[in-house]
Parts: sequence; structure tokens; C-alpha cells
Amino acid sequence: MTPRQREIPIARPCVGEEEWQALREPIVSGWLTQGPKVEAFERRFAELHEVRHAVATTSCTTALHLALLAVGTGPGDEVIVPAFTWVATANAVLYCGATPVFVDVDPHTFNMDVDRALAALTERTRAVMPVHLFGLCADVARLRAGLPEGVAVVEDAACAAGARSGERFAGSLGDAAAFSFHPRKSVTTGEGGMVTTDDGAIAARVRRFRNHGASIPEEQRHAGPKPYLMADYDVLGFNYRMTDLQGALGLVQIEKLEGFVAERARWAAWYQERLGDLDWLRLPQEPADGRHAWQAFVCTVDPTRAPMTRNEMMERLHAAGIATRPGTHAVHMLGYYRERYGIPPESHPVAYACDRNTLAIPLHNAMGEDDYAHVADAIRPLAVCGRATCAASSAS
Repeated sequence: MTPRQREIPIARPCVGEEEWQALREPIVSGWLTQGPKVEAFERRFAELHEVRHAVATTSCTTALHLALLAVGTGPGDEVIVPAFTWVATANAVLYCGATPVFVDVDPHTFNMDVDRALAALTERTRAVMPVHLFGLCADVARLRAGLPEGVAVVEDAACAAGARSGERFAGSLGDAAAFSFHPRKSVTTGEGGMVTTDDGAIAARVRRFRNHGASIPEEQRHAGPKPYLMADYDVLGFNYRMTDLQGALGLVQIEKLEGFVAERARWAAWYQERLGDLDWLRLPQEPADGRHAWQAFVCTVDPTRAPMTRNEMMERLHAAGIATRPGTHAVHMLGYYRERYGIPPESHPVAYACDRNTLAIPLHNAMGEDDYAHVADAIRPLAVCGRATCAASSAS
């Protein structure tokens, strides 16, 4: 029998017996929808990120949607977003009836180019949405310093639970922020998201919007003196509520966040040491002031020096059982946005290059020392295995 090839996924949630047992209480109690577990998860998430309010949702996408609505985004408005990000960043703007305005990114941090964002401001700009891509905080302080009054900052902090800019946590840097608990993130609830803010009015609007627009939450009505009376619905809302099953998972996972981030940082440093001499591969680094959350370890393949293309590397690593991915995509180049707005791919040249040349390699809390060594040992030979050498080897 041929031995099964070793496989290292690009990400894997770190869950186990404790998470399994945490599901028991909501199942036994019968309270499966949004309830006390979600409330406790919100409270703890807010404490750890040093914000006044945290409001749980069904996903980061819905969190972004509600955060934008809560700061007043609507039809006719513009929201400035980075061109290199996950498609949900721009989609959330369209859900509000607004227009996403794409700007290029910094080639070293992959985050929004602040100068380009400020240059893109118009009278229609309602918000700017910097993305803390892969867990590295964008320069929100410099961005806010250049914005006129009335333009909100909504952080797309999908990848940034536990990240810091200086001493301030992601989620506390703008007017509102949105986090993800997808299984590729360090803390997971399966699907799920969170809006954070220090503004009580924004938090109140988010809570109302996520629950169909109800004047009071259902759990508050059920606990009141007249639970049989219906709430009023005088705004258009959505059903974006997290379940208590997810809240129970989140309560266990959030207590592991610091350990998860520290472990990822240790192995990121190991990659930097082990692969740092490859002149064709630029590696991500810790910020000079703050903390990277290391949701992903995303490198840049230099097409002028690399022994093969990024996609050829991905194919070769896949054959070795190592999952890789492009960092993310250039949203303005995706079919829907390309057809709707007709933006030339090269109009944002850094995002275009990142789309073609970024390479995410495995980094997560379900990996061990042997896994990291296997990844590094598979990447290093690529430096001497150029097209001609590999073609000759394959033919022999």
C-alpha cells in the first residue's frame, strides 16, 4: 500500500474538547438563538480589545454592512476601500447603496496607501475603510489626521483580533470596526462577526439593525414583565444575529487569543529566520510599533528574481502536500467589479502586482515543528530549481 502523502492545510481551526463541552449548556437550556452566551462573548471581546461596545453578528460581512449603515452610509455616498482585499470589503459598500472607490496599497504592508486614500476624497465621501490585512494594522492615526469632519473610519479588522497599532488594539482605532470568526481566523465560531465601537449611538444602531429593526431585543422582551407584547419595528433591519451555540464557542476561543497570537508570532519569526536569505521571496515583518496578529503569513514572490512564477510554486508545493494561496485578490479585477466599473487592472499597479505575486504559506495553531520544517524544506529547493533545471529533471 502506498503511504498517504503528508498534507498541511493553509489553515485549520484549533478546537477540541473544551469547545465541544461548551456547546452543552445552550443545547440543554434550549436557548440556541442569540442570548446570554452571545452577550457574554460580546462583553469579553470588548474587554480584551479595550472598547466600550461589541455587537456580535452572523459574519464579518454583515458586521461591515451594519457598521457602514450605523455611520450613515447610504445611496449616493462613496466609501474609499483598498483595491487589494477580500471581496466582502467592497460588497458591504454596495449593500448600503453606496459606491466603493478603490485606492492602491503599500507593497510592503499590503494595507491602504494613506496618501492615495486622502487624494481620493470627494464631497460624496462618507467613510474610509482601511483593512488590517493578514493581521497587520493599517495606519489609521495618519489617515484620521487627514480626514475632514464628517468622514467616518470603519476598520475592516477581519484578520486582526489581538492586533495592535502602538498600544491601541485593532477595533479601537476608528469610529467602528468589524471582525471575523471564520475558521481561517485565529479565533473562530464557525461563521460569525463582531462590530466594535466606543460610540454608544453607533452601537445602538448596530444592535437594532441586526435584529430586524426591533425597538428592543427579543431576549430583553422575553425577560421583561410583558414578554407577550411585540416590539415596534420602525426602521428597516436585518436578521444578522449570532446564535448562542456560536457565542458559547466564542467564549472558549477568545480566552485562547493571546496564546494563539503569541504562538503564531513565534513561528512567523522562525519562518523569517529560515527563509530570510531567499532574495526572491520578501517576507512579512512585525511592525516597529504594535503587534501583528498573524492571521496569515503572506510573502511576495519577486518575478524578476524568482526561479519560477508564483503559480508554478503553488503547483509544486501542492504536489508536496503543502497548501498555499494567493494573499487575496485585487477586487477591481474581479468579474463583477471589472464589468460594473470598467477599471483597468493596471490602474492600481501595486494591487495588480500583489494579486499576481503574493503567496500565503501555512501558519496556524494546529501546526507543529515538523510541519513548519516540512514547509520550509519544500520552499528552499525552489531557489535552485528553475524552469530549465526542473524540466530537465522531469524528462530524465
